[in-house]
Amino acid sequence: MASDAPRTLTVDEKFEVITANIQETIRPDIIRNVLAVRPLEIFWGTATTGRPHAAYFVPAIKIAQFLRAGCKVKVLLADLNGFLDADKAPEATLEARAHYYERTIGALLRAVGVDLDNLQFVLGSSYQLTPAFSRDLLRLSKRVSVHDAVKASSEIVKSTGDPVMADGIYPMMQLLDEEYLGVDAEFGGIDQRKTFALANDTMTKAMGFKTRAHLMNPMVLGLSGGKMSSSDPKSKVDLLDEPATIQKKIAKAFFPRRKTTMSVVLKDQIEPTVFRSFSEISAAYEADQLTPQIAKKVVTDGLTKLTTSIRSISEADVEWQRIAAEAYCQPAIPSKSTAKCTPQELSKE
Repeated sequence: MASDAPRTLTVDEKFEVITANIQETIRPDIIRNVLAVRPLEIFWGTATTGRPHAAYFVPAIKIAQFLRAGCKVKVLLADLNGFLDADKAPEATLEARAHYYERTIGALLRAVGVDLDNLQFVLGSSYQLTPAFSRDLLRLSKRVSVHDAVKASSEIVKSTGDPVMADGIYPMMQLLDEEYLGVDAEFGGIDQRKTFALANDTMTKAMGFKTRAHLMNPMVLGLSGGKMSSSDPKSKVDLLDEPATIQKKIAKAFFPRRKTTMSVVLKDQIEPTVFRSFSEISAAYEADQLTPQIAKKVVTDGLTKLTTSIRSISEADVEWQRIAAEAYCQPAIPSKSTAKCTPQELSKE
């Protein structure tokens, strides 16, 4: 009798799945060496700032691939990093925003077929405020120059003028996350390359910790150019946007003709009867066979389909709605309950 159990992937096959659609990998040899003896342990972190957006589908699909390759995956909700990044996450909202991110990302991962039983959510402040972490952060601060620390955060921390101490603390905390989460690799966007390079150059030499591999996905362009950002409402399609709102935003979006970086969010989500791979989408767009007008319709239809289940779960979850009000509405009078905020006020974030 034939078995219905999925075939076990070889080391080479696992490596191919793990690195598929990755723009750059630092120290791929570490990944291969680990896969030869046990499952790879990897984490993806996100600062809990503005409301998550459509570009989060890119890491979500990648997380699904990590799990397919047998990896042990942790999702870090970096609440303290959100607080350190300019004014993106006021201190009073940290707990609520972490809860909001866990609910939203959980629904997002389920939308792309991820079984949440196979991954672990970790709150950054659960270990970043311990004496051991604080001691290691002080040790690391003696080994990393101010210049290198601020440079590492230059593409991920919002600049508000002259650098502040928080700009340098942010990436050093991220370096230590790898050690405290006990992983073999970290996954993130290509905008984190300077932080990952600092980790590769520093952690073993300065701290005696093991060196980790780093995998980076391409960035998704925002609606008006630049990267899509949780803290910039004008740049993003919110995961809870209504279909009419998605259609309006995409219709106005910046889709440069023949340039394919804008369509990375489409990968693995196009009907196979039209395109069999993302490379076919890229080739068609570069050849102008897939025009911006057609691409916008495909993006609109795809995002509407993918976000339907997320909206449905949110609308039926009273606790999620309460958390959203607490996390993203700042009432004019502090004594007033944030639960009384209007939907219009919530949509400003």
